[in-house]
Amino acid sequence: MPKSYILVNGRANWERQGGLDEIRGSLQWNGMLTAAERERLRVVLVRTRNPLNIGAVARVMSNFGFLKLRLVRPFEPSFREARSAVGAAELLEKAEVFESVAEAVGDCELVVGTSAVRDRELEQRVSMLPEAANEIVAFLKTQNVAVMFGSEKTGLSSEDLSHCNLLLRIATREAHVSLNLAQAVAVSLYELGRETAARSPDESVPHASAGNLERITSTLFEALRDSGYVKGESEAATEQKARRLVKRMQLSDEDAQLWLGMLRKMLWKMRQE
Repeated sequence: MPKSYILVNGRANWERQGGLDEIRGSLQWNGMLTAAERERLRVVLVRTRNPLNIGAVARVMSNFGFLKLRLVRPFEPSFREARSAVGAAELLEKAEVFESVAEAVGDCELVVGTSAVRDRELEQRVSMLPEAANEIVAFLKTQNVAVMFGSEKTGLSSEDLSHCNLLLRIATREAHVSLNLAQAVAVSLYELGRETAARSPDESVPHASAGNLERITSTLFEALRDSGYVKGESEAATEQKARRLVKRMQLSDEDAQLWLGMLRKMLWKMRQE
């Protein structure tokens, strides 16, 4: 029986019977991500407007065996009742809701944003989906990854993107670059789940989590503001630049703790004067 048929049939069986434990136990195909690796991926939807789209994303996640759905300030609180989540009611019911992107990705060592790019000036590294998937799969071997998708109307904002280590772009024709939200999630998860020759990360040096990097950013920004470096109208832009700078440093967890300790000491000293 072809592997792709097993995948579809496995999902069909799960849709009839329901239950996240059953789907976890069925993810044992050779050459693909393990159940543990899939558990480390968080699909993050930011300011999603239509509850039907959230339901459709939950269904797609169930199809491909990714079970961690997170939402940042969804417009419609009744999304858990979306009828489009066929066979994925439990996944949708267990979706986590956050007030900010920083909170939603805080436990992740790699944060990937999706963007059609267009004419935007982006300071983060941009990779096409196959290359980005290769990097994501390498991280999933040992660390948590968040893949973020923006609202149907505006996508991810500059503030949202400042939390990302990497930007992912799906190849489309230039005349029509945007995808439906659930379609974008489906294409991305399919690429992650298929056989790929991902390089192994350096497991001896664990990367700092997004939560620790955000604490460094916040402390650095406080010091910049107290020193007079930050001016009123430029606060938001300066904070985003500081966050991108910290992300580009690619700190290990140990180095992140060292940086945070130094910055806190400097800030405390400044405030004593």
